[in-house]
Amino acid sequence: MTKGTEGYVKKWIRMEEDGIYLVFGITADNQLKLFHFSSVPMRDLEESDLFIKEGFQVVQVNFSGYNRPYEKHGNKHIVTAPGYLLTFVNMEDGRNETGRKLTITQKDEMTGAKVISTWQFYTGTSTVRMQHQVINEGQQVQTLEYISSFYYLGIEKEGNASSDDKMRLTYAYNGWQKEFNFHSYSFPELGLGQTQPTVNQRTSGTIELTNTGNWSTKKYLPMGYLENTDGGTSLYWQIEHNGSWHTEISDENGHFYLALSGPAEVQSHWFQNLKPGESFTTVPVAVGVCSADFAKAMGQLTSYRRKIRRPNQDNEKLPVVFNDYMNCLFGDPTTEKELPLIDAAAEMGCEYYVIDAGWYAPGEWWDSVGEWQESKERFPKGVKEVTDYIRARGMVPGLWLELEVMGINCEKAKKAPDDWFFVRHGKRVYDRSRYQLDFRNPEVIAHVDEVIDRVVREYGVGYIKMDYNIEPGIGTELYADSPGAGMLAHERAYLKWLEGVFERYPDLVIDNCSSGGLRIDYAMLSRYSIQSTSDQEDYRNYATIAANACAGLTPEQAAVWSYPQRDGDEEETIYNMVNALLLRIHQSGHLKELSDGRKALVKEGIAYYKTIREDIKKALPDWPWGLADSRDNWLCSVLKTEKKAYLALWRRGGNEESKKIPLGHLFEGEGELSVRLAYPSKTRQDNCSYGYLKEEKALAVKYGEPVMARIFEIESR
Repeated sequence: MTKGTEGYVKKWIRMEEDGIYLVFGITADNQLKLFHFSSVPMRDLEESDLFIKEGFQVVQVNFSGYNRPYEKHGNKHIVTAPGYLLTFVNMEDGRNETGRKLTITQKDEMTGAKVISTWQFYTGTSTVRMQHQVINEGQQVQTLEYISSFYYLGIEKEGNASSDDKMRLTYAYNGWQKEFNFHSYSFPELGLGQTQPTVNQRTSGTIELTNTGNWSTKKYLPMGYLENTDGGTSLYWQIEHNGSWHTEISDENGHFYLALSGPAEVQSHWFQNLKPGESFTTVPVAVGVCSADFAKAMGQLTSYRRKIRRPNQDNEKLPVVFNDYMNCLFGDPTTEKELPLIDAAAEMGCEYYVIDAGWYAPGEWWDSVGEWQESKERFPKGVKEVTDYIRARGMVPGLWLELEVMGINCEKAKKAPDDWFFVRHGKRVYDRSRYQLDFRNPEVIAHVDEVIDRVVREYGVGYIKMDYNIEPGIGTELYADSPGAGMLAHERAYLKWLEGVFERYPDLVIDNCSSGGLRIDYAMLSRYSIQSTSDQEDYRNYATIAANACAGLTPEQAAVWSYPQRDGDEEETIYNMVNALLLRIHQSGHLKELSDGRKALVKEGIAYYKTIREDIKKALPDWPWGLADSRDNWLCSVLKTEKKAYLALWRRGGNEESKKIPLGHLFEGEGELSVRLAYPSKTRQDNCSYGYLKEEKALAVKYGEPVMARIFEIESR
């Protein structure tokens, strides 16, 4: 029994499921509170800590026109109305094929709000997927300004130290050519320190990670990891939405909270009017608990991501893809240029061959895209001649598309009505000489379906690189209560359309590319099987992206470029291959022009990949030195199965020629470890020497050149 709470909490509901400890309480005035969500049991709370009336809600819901008393909330999404007024109706506790499932119903008589919360557990992971549905059961229209997908007050409860000293937040800055840029901060470093640990501070400040717009990851990844170093616990999460979203951490009544949501009025110009009988459902989020170990938490998240993903053969077979774009044709394809590249890709062992941008127009094509008809200037006998040749060389053909836009000089765009596009202030929305198509419009769906059907049926395409290179801002005003509501409805329509494509063509592989990795989210990646991680053109910088990628998505979905340079050498070629070998290979480069020795290294790398991809699709990530930074001279990442691990080790400059990598934490038990250099199979001793230090359980490696990379295998016996 929690001390001093007998008069306030009339019923406790305690659960433990897959390592998640949950404690709910039903108060004397019939409100449901979430007091605990952690990897360890709840310790006693004092009555004075609880502030039950306005804290510990399961969900925050804010309607326009209602008072929000208590607390100095500012723009903080706390003490929402009717959120703090909701009363408990019931909790259904059941199971399905996925795991345990909680369905919680609450209501507020004054506003007529009814909220149904769904918490789906996933057996085998300490992760819960959550959504809330708010229904207007009243007699008046209600304007919904905010609703959380997850809200939890008390994230700092474990341990005795001040939150200044024990709480650390890890998240990823994300941007074009600099994806997966993870950093870790204390609360004071982010402006949320306590002035005096013994005083309940009430601040208007927040830690916020927010996206507004259709590029869901143009600044941050929609995920985070919150560690309590004193309590030895952590929370991790991802917001599964392909548009505007919001993460907020701040304080309320002496505790700190985490609030996750999709779009909101303050942050992303979203509100939704609910007429009597109408409802709104939040974007899903996944939240999990773990010990204070980032790699273990990401392992749990990796397992969860595999469980929610659309079943598909691409993530089972992990075929090797050649794409002609990066450091190769760069959007200037022709039949003459493609044929020798196709021969070289087949010789190297590639299994898919993708013709990237430019196949649909002569010369400069950026502002005229949208009809997706082949260019006879580039392909005199048609694209089909080239796709037929790809198949004749034993590979599956692919094409680049960017279906969500039309260029301002596209003839079809000139003839189409405005409601095909995003509109604000009565005018079409422009970005980079493109219009944004609105997937709520059935005529738009008919247009994009026609393109998909044509390229699949006429050209025999089995792979589409689906790019997206604009940011249309806050949304569209057409047929919507707010621009943000128009945006959200469009994004949900896009996902529904995508599901329809896969229903028609279940074996079709579609690459989620958005100027590289600007939509790395699990609304998309629960449907798409593969994700372009970056447009980074420097293979040395790509190592940081490759090393950190498995924190953002599963390794079998993370497509990484390998593009040997025309003027490169063997070490450069090896480095390029190492970037991709533990993830998904997006091979490129002018392979025909490489020396025989460098060709042999590409061919060996692809052949080696085919021997380990069965492990990649089930492996979990680890970072023996922690996550990589773009300034690091040495970088290391690991994929591990139960008895085997694959270690990528990069050096890119600096005077330090040798390093030790700790390995003892990789496997449970005290078994002997063995280490071998796996790729390349042959190397000069003065270029790379290594040895396993048994007493230290560490790998010692010396690289003889300033820019080098290798793959090592570690086995537990």
